[in-house]
Amino acid sequence: MSEVEKKTIDFMGARKIASAVSIALVVIAVALLATRGLNFGLDFTGGTSVEIEYQQAPALDEIRGALDSAGYEQFVVQNFGSDTTVLIRMAEAENDQLANEVMQALAGSGAEMQLVSSEFVGSQVGDELKEDSGLGMLIALAVVLIYVGMRFQFKFGIASVVPLAHDVIIVLGVFSLFQWTFDLSVLAALLAVIGYSLNDTIVVADRIRENFRKMREGDSEHVINESIHQTISRTINTSGTTLVVLFALYFMGGEAINNFALALIIGVVVGTYSSIYVAANMLVALGVDREDLIVPPKEGLAGQEEEEEQPPEWLNRM
Repeated sequence: MSEVEKKTIDFMGARKIASAVSIALVVIAVALLATRGLNFGLDFTGGTSVEIEYQQAPALDEIRGALDSAGYEQFVVQNFGSDTTVLIRMAEAENDQLANEVMQALAGSGAEMQLVSSEFVGSQVGDELKEDSGLGMLIALAVVLIYVGMRFQFKFGIASVVPLAHDVIIVLGVFSLFQWTFDLSVLAALLAVIGYSLNDTIVVADRIRENFRKMREGDSEHVINESIHQTISRTINTSGTTLVVLFALYFMGGEAINNFALALIIGVVVGTYSSIYVAANMLVALGVDREDLIVPPKEGLAGQEEEEEQPPEWLNRM
């Protein structure tokens, strides 16, 4: 049975539909970012964080209710490290007495507690973090383009960077849609998504390059389709095991890393899709073919190889 007969999924047959879906998702994400923006956390907007240690694990809803009754509006209450440690993040101006005021507001519950720390983050620092984080992602994409272009071929470099940008934009669009808090942990997750998606894309690209050199029949779409078919089991297994860990972090890791795990879950799902369809679509659109992957002979050896390929003179006389 030939390789073509063994094939059960025509990935490239649905590439136009996948392209339309990807373009629509990116356009929607960009529109959401332009209209709704991101719900930046305390790391970016500035504010005060108050860490309190309780003798016994408190009910977070009661703490939220006490702060709401005290007149505070923008705050986040979550466990930090353990069930007895509570981190309260508040979008309040710098105030030396804020921590004491929070402690007084919570004293009505009668629970034994003590103030661990109180820190203020200025808005200027938050603005610098926004600029640096955006610049960091752009540099990461540029380095990927250069590396893949040198490692494979320039068309492969473009086809690797576009899926990474696609993944990041969609993750940001989802956070904008639901107005989930975007803080430094989510930024770290985005950088991890870039690394994960790149690794997945490189595996597919390496198989495509190998098959272009091995397979003598079929057009570019056929070769790319066969390459995806040969790596799909590895892609699904890797993504599946990664998602198991991420779901465990999301449901059992506590509120402090919920958004981190959530960003990675979305990124892994979108990254798996983009490594199959977006990267392959870009290669087809860029017209990659066997000639792009032919290794040029080393200078000085071409003539020698031609001489070796000529039959000996005595054989011609026979």
